[in-house]
Amino acid sequence: MKYALAIDIGASSGRHIVGWKEDGQIKTKEVYRFDNGVKEKDGHLIWDIDHLEAKVRKGIDIALAEYDLESLSIDTWGVDYVLLNGDETIYPVYAYRDHRTQKVIDEVHVIVPFEELYKHTGCQFQPFNSIYQLYDDKKKGRLDHVTDFLMIPEYLMYRLTGVKKNEFTNATTMGLIDHETLDYDKAIIEKLGLPKHLFRKLYQPGEEVGEYKGIKVILCATHDTGSAVEGIPMKGNELYISSGTWSLLGVKTERPITDEGSRKANYSNEGGIGYNRYQKNIMGMWIVNELQRCLCPYTDIREIVIQAQKSTYEEVLDANDPSLLSPENMKEAFDALLKVRPEDTYDYFRCAYKSLALSYKKAIKELEGNTGKTYTKLYIVGGGAKNQFLNELTEKATGKKVIALPIEATALGNLKVQLNENVIRE
Repeated sequence: MKYALAIDIGASSGRHIVGWKEDGQIKTKEVYRFDNGVKEKDGHLIWDIDHLEAKVRKGIDIALAEYDLESLSIDTWGVDYVLLNGDETIYPVYAYRDHRTQKVIDEVHVIVPFEELYKHTGCQFQPFNSIYQLYDDKKKGRLDHVTDFLMIPEYLMYRLTGVKKNEFTNATTMGLIDHETLDYDKAIIEKLGLPKHLFRKLYQPGEEVGEYKGIKVILCATHDTGSAVEGIPMKGNELYISSGTWSLLGVKTERPITDEGSRKANYSNEGGIGYNRYQKNIMGMWIVNELQRCLCPYTDIREIVIQAQKSTYEEVLDANDPSLLSPENMKEAFDALLKVRPEDTYDYFRCAYKSLALSYKKAIKELEGNTGKTYTKLYIVGGGAKNQFLNELTEKATGKKVIALPIEATALGNLKVQLNENVIRE
């Protein structure tokens, strides 16, 4: 039996899932799970990369105690990276929710207007895109002695193998990939004065990185959304939402779509395995999680959903308002946006779920207008797929048949690359 290990790390938790092929399906077993989250240090939000590495190694050891692993791969969120000087890690490793890029965004756009950036890269604007992070690093001198940068999953696999390889799907989250050549955009890099030697060969999913304890370490689609889309057992080509801290809503297309309508709607074009992912990064369970932390940290989320369904509060807000990105207190952020302040704790959650559903409706309308196609189904995977109330609100708001699959789609997509098999699920 060929066993593979998918290490899927999100912004709030990570998991080690063993997979194998049996009866035409990929069977899975979770062997380890751990908490993750941003840390605050010296006024900035950072990732404890050494903690993540320790957890990755621990989970591998636990999996090895039960399975003879042939391969493993790691996927995480996109955008964030680790700087290195040779084999020396440069700290801190900044988190995308940190506000360090706010002062350089306008400067970048003076050098290369966003209209030009979008025309070249097809990457949606997000204040935390790697292009702005790297420019901030340049201005602060953090790139002066840097020999390499590795996206988070690439760095973790380097720490296991000693081999540095940059993977294509994750690179497309940076805002620096030419959508025609599918390689780094040399013109943009030169205009911004970023060190050219940092932008090396991009490898495709399926490429072997090296070995760790006799296990082949392989590149999957290391951006977790890329793996999640691979893991959806979709019939035909329909809409999808990878629902977690963020909601990644999109559809597969043959080529990037970088017209004016796509730019204005802030749609992105990211690399898939043999296709383009035309998608939008919109608010997800982050606002719910933060409301829970502020209002009822010890209440089970299932009880929160039940009580939110009973609420009669009807006001909604813009779920993608910038003030909700990383407020100190999510309740207060909601209060500032609402005309009528909720009277009950669970009114906030009802408001959050209804607002998310309406944000999906708006994004789908934009997508269908830009692609010139109408879709009938919406596949939802990830943690949010388990929320039946949100699924019902989404179906009602969008008019699409919601197919909610509470499966580990990201891990399945990760495993699919390793096992070189189609993911077949009933």
